[in-house]
Amino acid sequence: MLKLVCPYCGIEADETELVSGGEAHLKREGPDSTDDDFEGYLFLRENPKGIILERWRHAMGCGKWFHVARCTVTQEVFGTYPAQTLKPPPRIMEVIKSRRTGQETGLNSDNAEKFS
Repeated sequence: MLKLVCPYCGIEADETELVSGGEAHLKREGPDSTDDDFEGYLFLRENPKGIILERWRHAMGCGKWFHVARCTVTQEVFGTYPAQTLKPPPRIMEVIKSRRTGQETGLNSDNAEKFS
């Protein structure tokens, strides 16, 4: 079972106490965007084999949204951080880089900006 620490209340919660909100750090399209861009924002999500940044809500606790960095292969959690954060904090990046190298990170040219 996946266990995550809420960065707001500090409680380690099972996934049964949480609600998954999908991919974090999506680029929101403005009113002048094309239909294809808006469709991509609404419906298209990455499904990587490796590290992903996700949104979760502590539904059975404080009720706040937060972000999680984890590996989809091993379910290893690298850390959690507040949802208001625009990109992963340096401490999360250091943990990821210390535990994973090169291709193991799941980083590629399409998603590298989320991790920098």
